[in-house]
Amino acid sequence: MIQLRNMVGLGGNLFQRTCCSDFPGSFRYEPTRWWKPMFDAISPSDLTDDLCPLGSPEVRGGNPSDKDLQRADGSGWMVLSGSDNRTRIVDVFQRSPIRIMFPSSGASPIEEAVLINTSGGIAGGDRLEFGVTALANASIAVTSQAAEKVYRALSEPARISTKLKAFEAAKLAWLPQETIVFNSGRLSRETEIELSSGAELLALEWLVMGRAAHGEEMVVGRITDSWRVKKDGRLIWADSFRVTDEMFPHLRRNALLSNCKAIATLIYFGPCLDTRLEFLRDIAPSLGCHCAATSVGGLIIVRFATEVSSNLRHALRSFLQQFNRELGAGPFRVPKMWSC
Repeated sequence: MIQLRNMVGLGGNLFQRTCCSDFPGSFRYEPTRWWKPMFDAISPSDLTDDLCPLGSPEVRGGNPSDKDLQRADGSGWMVLSGSDNRTRIVDVFQRSPIRIMFPSSGASPIEEAVLINTSGGIAGGDRLEFGVTALANASIAVTSQAAEKVYRALSEPARISTKLKAFEAAKLAWLPQETIVFNSGRLSRETEIELSSGAELLALEWLVMGRAAHGEEMVVGRITDSWRVKKDGRLIWADSFRVTDEMFPHLRRNALLSNCKAIATLIYFGPCLDTRLEFLRDIAPSLGCHCAATSVGGLIIVRFATEVSSNLRHALRSFLQQFNRELGAGPFRVPKMWSC
């Protein structure tokens, strides 16, 4: 039986970080009426009335902002190393609403870390930070408990920052579940990766624009999704996906996303790049989606796109299953949480 155990119960000083002494306190409970601007289509007058108790000049002037609402400022960081053919936790830090847990099956070694957003979603103005450092000989897959949801924003984007570090002889898989952006959502996400020669890394981020189950189509909003990858301190790849309000009507062009509403970017760094690139190109037609792979700056870059998010999930599962057999032992497989 698989259990989730919080690192609080593992003893030691896992939550001490000398550079984190200025973190704010935990969340305060807010009445459910604050959820209304995120979900319901309401008139400007209703929204102003709802925000008036805050008394800011913007609210009194009829121009409410996400800054007038309480927003999340959370983070989760972990440092892992390898010893005696096992991965050992060196340090963990978590700040609400982010929690870090590790699936456990009896006395089995640590293989997977799970990130949980206890707030249930992301609103405009939220700030979340994630960090994973895999020291020598560590082997870990990091995923999320469920799909992340980015709600409609009033004015401010939600900001997500991810920093991954893989040192020599480390194996790191960053495999979160999808991020669903609601219509009128605003998201700014930055993924920074630092690699050392001899490390191996697989990193994935995927976006779903609109909730298909609700018949929702994203026609306005703002999304910026950026990658920066360095090897031995030198920038080897930079990439950004950016779409704003005025661009959504054009996304259906064949040269852009056509009818695809679910997209993913996956990068691989490790040995035998040419052989593995050829393998990925061979399996791409079997995935049932738009898929292409290339090599840039010592990395393999794979793009996926589908019209329906469930098809993208199926394609990614198939990709990870086949690629894991090619790579052999390690964390580069379908995370257990994807099946929960």
